[in-house]
Amino acid sequence: MTAGTALVARTADQALAGPLGSLDAYLERVSRIPVLTREQERALAERFRSNEDLAAARELVLAHLRFVVHIARGYSGYGLPIGDLIQEGNVGLMKAVKRFDPTMNVRLVSFAVHWIRAEIHEYVLRNWRLVKVATTKAQRKLFFNLRRLKKNLAWLSVEETAAVAHDLGVTPAEVTEMEKRLAARDMSFDPAPEADDDEIYSPAAYLPAPDADPAEQVEHAESADDSGDRLRGALNRLDARSREIVQRRWMSEDKATLHELAGQYGVSAERIRQIESSALGKLRGMMAAA
Repeated sequence: MTAGTALVARTADQALAGPLGSLDAYLERVSRIPVLTREQERALAERFRSNEDLAAARELVLAHLRFVVHIARGYSGYGLPIGDLIQEGNVGLMKAVKRFDPTMNVRLVSFAVHWIRAEIHEYVLRNWRLVKVATTKAQRKLFFNLRRLKKNLAWLSVEETAAVAHDLGVTPAEVTEMEKRLAARDMSFDPAPEADDDEIYSPAAYLPAPDADPAEQVEHAESADDSGDRLRGALNRLDARSREIVQRRWMSEDKATLHELAGQYGVSAERIRQIESSALGKLRGMMAAA
């Protein structure tokens, strides 16, 4: 370890030693960790890549925590805790350090931006709404870019929608749909009122259930009972063999095959099929006449 990297490690340990207690304390201590020079960064990255030196990886992560804070602050408009955004960004930073190749002649901070933003994006999409607003890659791109491109809180005009769609490579309909999702808010289906006299404006108060009509419920129940009674009566009028074949073939959870019934009755599978077909025809006739 060189004197420079040793100083970085020692300063980082001092800055983050002990419980931080608050986000402000974390931010203040992170800002005291020195920034690595290009040579220090390359040496640490080569140690980690060649020798799996975890101490070197730790120094790389600690020296770049301030950049995660800077990126995370850009997502403060989503109403999510900045501490959680920073934590997710730190995960992305660690992934970037693991994949960083010092031979590419690119600074780690430039390489890590993608990984830091990717983790923060995932966190925002998971927590910004109870119902996901973006699931596909195209929708995620539209979600973040539409918020950035909208200059005010008003709805986009037709011309503005077309311009945004052209810039992002999507259709105007997709822009409009995402704008609706961004403007929507979560609502509990059946919230409890805060006071006894509160009016509840929630989906449970005005969305009808498909089977909410008691008359229809009674009608369906009586119809099902009647059909069951007529079917049982028709089955009882069949001969014992036909009745058992129909029950084993159509009314049992463990339905029998034609060959299984053929073995039981000592006839061919075709004969069982004929008996079954004849019995079903008789049942239909008796049900219709009942």
